[in-house]
Amino acid sequence: MISPIRVEVSAAALRHNLARIRQVAPSSRVMAVVKANAYGHGLVQVAQCFDDVDAFGVARLPEALALRAAGVRQPVVLLEGVFDAAQLIEALRHQLQIIVHCEEQLALLEQAPADATFTVWLKIDTGMNRLGFRPEQVRAVLQRIDALGGRVSVLRVLTHFASADEPEDPMTARQVASFDALTGQRSWERSLCNSAGVFAQPAAHAQWVRPGLALYGVSPFTELLGTQLGLVPAMRLVSTVIALRTVRKWECVGYGCTWRAPCDSRVAIIAAGYGDGLPRMLPSGTPVLLGGRRAGLVGRVSMDMLAVDVTAAPAVRVGDEVVLWGGSLPVEEIAAHAGTIAYELLCGVSQRVPLAIV
Repeated sequence: MISPIRVEVSAAALRHNLARIRQVAPSSRVMAVVKANAYGHGLVQVAQCFDDVDAFGVARLPEALALRAAGVRQPVVLLEGVFDAAQLIEALRHQLQIIVHCEEQLALLEQAPADATFTVWLKIDTGMNRLGFRPEQVRAVLQRIDALGGRVSVLRVLTHFASADEPEDPMTARQVASFDALTGQRSWERSLCNSAGVFAQPAAHAQWVRPGLALYGVSPFTELLGTQLGLVPAMRLVSTVIALRTVRKWECVGYGCTWRAPCDSRVAIIAAGYGDGLPRMLPSGTPVLLGGRRAGLVGRVSMDMLAVDVTAAPAVRVGDEVVLWGGSLPVEEIAAHAGTIAYELLCGVSQRVPLAIV
C-alpha cells in the first residue's frame, strides 16, 4: 500500500454524465469545464475520458498547456483569457481560444502580429459583475474587434449566470433578456449555461453549454442530489482504518477534547485529515461508510487523521476501507455537514492524495 488514502474516479461515470448533458441539451455543443484540476478529478485524466467533447474550458494558461502536452487536440478555451503579450503568443502557438473580457485584453489583441489569427469569445457582463464588458460598452468593443480584421477569425459571445442554481430567482431571466437584446440580432455562436443552466434554463441552451460540476455527477442545486438529475457521481474518496481504540466513558478524543464518549466506546482512527483536503471543522456525527454502513465522525479532524465511533460495528478491523464520500454517501451531503458546497470539497482534495481512473 503506497498510500492509505486515495481518490478513485470512474471513467464510466464521467462518460455517462457527458451523455446525460447531451441528452438534456441536444442541440448544443458541449464545452467541458476542467479547470481546477477538473474539480479535483484530475485534469489530464478527465480530458482523456472526454475524447468526443466539443471543447474544453480551463481557467488559466498552464492548465491549457498541460492538456496540449498530454496530446489533447480538441479546442481549449482560456476562460480568464490571457494576461500579457507573452501569454497571447503562447495561446497562438498552441491554438488556444481566448476569452476577452476587459480593455487590457482587447488592447493585447490590437497589438498582436497582423498575421495572427484567434478564435475569440467576447464576454458580456449581464449582471454578475465579475468579468465581462458592461452592456453599454459592447457596441464600442465590437467596433474595435471589427477593426482587427482577420486577426479575429471566429467571434463568439458568452455570459455567466449569477443565480442559475436558484431556479426561482428572477436574476437569471433578467440576464437572459439582457444578453438576447445585445446579441440576438447577429448570427454569433452564443453560450450562457453552466451546469445549473443546462438543467434549469432549457430556453437558454444556445449553441454552446459549459457544464462543470454536473460532468462529475454532482448537483448544482442545493435541494437535489446529482442522482436525481440522472447523473452518476464520478469520485470516491477512500481511506483506511489504521488503528482501533477503546475509549472509556467520558474520555475525550482528539484535539481540544470537543467530544467525550457517552459510554465505553470503540473508535476507529482513519488516515484522512485536513492535509488531504477534508475540512477541519467537519462536526461530530458527519458520516463515513465502513463496510457499507454509516458511522459518525467524533472529535476534530486533524492534519492526517480523523476518528469515527464504531461501537455499533464490532466487525471493523485495521486495514478496512472507509468511504469519505462517493457512491451511496454523496459529496453534497458531506458538504452540507461542513457548511460549504460540493465544489469546495472536490477542488480541495490535496495533491498528495493519489488519484486513479477506474
